[in-house]
Amino acid sequence: MTATAGAIGVLLPCDLPAAEVIGFARDADALGFDELWVAEDLGHRGGLAQAATALAVTSRIRVGVGLLPAGARNVAFAAMEAATLAQLHPGRLDIAVGHGMPDWMRAAGAWPRSPLTLLREYIPALRTLLSGGTADVDGRYVRLDGVRLAPTAVPDLVPDVFAGVRSPKSLALSGETADGTLLAEPVTPPYVREALRSIAPRGPHRITAYNVAAVADDPGAAVAAVRPALQALGDADWRPHIVPLGFHEELAALRAASADARAFAEAMPAEWVERLALAGTPAHVRTRIDGLFAAGVTSAVLIPAGPDRRAALAALARVL
Repeated sequence: MTATAGAIGVLLPCDLPAAEVIGFARDADALGFDELWVAEDLGHRGGLAQAATALAVTSRIRVGVGLLPAGARNVAFAAMEAATLAQLHPGRLDIAVGHGMPDWMRAAGAWPRSPLTLLREYIPALRTLLSGGTADVDGRYVRLDGVRLAPTAVPDLVPDVFAGVRSPKSLALSGETADGTLLAEPVTPPYVREALRSIAPRGPHRITAYNVAAVADDPGAAVAAVRPALQALGDADWRPHIVPLGFHEELAALRAASADARAFAEAMPAEWVERLALAGTPAHVRTRIDGLFAAGVTSAVLIPAGPDRRAALAALARVL
């Protein structure tokens, strides 16, 4: 199979054993994936450190950091780190910025009173700095007094800056301020179309979409592999993803009636699982990916499901 409408990437699992991280990155590069994205989830590994390692041990694949929580990183120093990676690995870096998961950020003492204001100040400042401009910002959260990168620190190829957001207001902000939008899983064509109406991009704007994925000759085995990864979907944060699918009320009711998140995922009807993840034969999953491209996605990023992530990665490469 050959990717024609967009890029196909893979997410480096945040809980992958340290001994497998480098091998996973090299496998993704060798198997032909276009992109490798790394997460920065609280309590796991740092996004920029993972990206630096992945870039250093691969030769071709583009690496995205998705996402950096703005409240935890001073924008001037974040720009220095990103610019360094972009200089050392030209044309292979993307950076996504968001406000982070509220519970995590509150636990770390980094949740702002106005997440939207933070991103409105942060993203333009980061783009200005990465482009070699001077940033003068006297905002509520971002305060920069004539800060700029030294000429020797400005990358020749400036990385794209994405906003990792989901609410209509924050999606609109992404369209106004960012080079692209990172949509967290689950991402379906109806959700993409709804998000794009809010983003209303004023020019070229990349859409990167995460989705839990499993490929197998036995479709039932693929559905079983992705089911545990859908445990969080009953939480309110994921409501915007589910509403466009038309069964959000039934899903919420099932979550309320389930003893816990695991029981909820196990009780979820197979037809829901098939819509909320990319699971099935190589041909079926590739058709689903092409549907995302047709809806406006420019990069489809697959989250490998199952206990053996490197084996899952090799299976996912069958859609390329």
